[in-house]
Amino acid sequence: MRLTLIGIALITIATVTSAGAADRITFYRDGAVIQQETVAAKGLVDVPLAPGLLEHSLKIIPAAGTTIIGVEMYKNESGSSADKELDTLTEQRRRLEDRLQALETREAIFTSAAKSQSGKAPRKTKANPDPLQAIRQGTDFAIAQLEAVYTARRKTTQEIHKIDGRLAAAKRNNRSAENSLRITVTPARGRLTLRYATAERGWKPQYNMHLTGNGSVQLQLFAKVTGSMRGHQVHVSLGSLAEIGTAETFPAQSDSAALTGYLLPIAEERYIEGIFNRFSGMITNNRPHYLPSGESGLFRNGVYLGKFRFEGLSSGRSRVISLGT
Repeated sequence: MRLTLIGIALITIATVTSAGAADRITFYRDGAVIQQETVAAKGLVDVPLAPGLLEHSLKIIPAAGTTIIGVEMYKNESGSSADKELDTLTEQRRRLEDRLQALETREAIFTSAAKSQSGKAPRKTKANPDPLQAIRQGTDFAIAQLEAVYTARRKTTQEIHKIDGRLAAAKRNNRSAENSLRITVTPARGRLTLRYATAERGWKPQYNMHLTGNGSVQLQLFAKVTGSMRGHQVHVSLGSLAEIGTAETFPAQSDSAALTGYLLPIAEERYIEGIFNRFSGMITNNRPHYLPSGESGLFRNGVYLGKFRFEGLSSGRSRVISLGT
């Protein structure tokens, strides 16, 4: 606190923004929430906001004894075209995420259909003189649909990665077009807390999966933080902005420190010994929350076998993972 007051005394302009222990940014799957402490000078706070501010997400909370008189938001008009590009790319990404969710539903439908067809008992009738052929056709159709789903999901994931790169570049080029707030308060040194959401996706999940050999896997979660917010405590969350308050949230300390670990059941394990590493198995998400997609290392008895793409898994759902197959 003394250091903050000394900093205020050295500033000769009429406004000041101070970053304290409460300044925090939490990166979610689809955006970020920023909490920032500010203190006024001569009754005025003038503070820049991070790019990509989401509409209707701003809250300005006065400390005890502080009253907000007026709030004005302004921004550099030269950044309007860059803002439009960011909005367009963000909307494209959200549509691709919607497509991934729809593909997950289609996968569940055709997986169930394939199992249903293969489990049917052949019954010969006048209308169906060759029941085995009909079953084979139904199974082949369901599998063909599943292949189309897998292809569409792979292409959609690639498109998301491309848009993420374009979003990152657009945000770097749009730093000069940030919104700013001018807040009038009483008393002259009134204190405020700003809280708002942005569209920045500032982290990527990464995993290490350890095969235990007893019908389960140990899945370690790591965070690769891509966003930048100096002077803020950085946290990451597995949830979306809509799940604030219920989603798991972890402090992001370093890329090499595991955030948490999950013990997940695995079935139908198949590992082939040899010069080439080959493994497959079906894991189930027994956690109450969605596990987002990310690159994962695979280990067996402590031995590193390679990397595979973990495509993400909803609570209660199962998915086949594979390496070298």
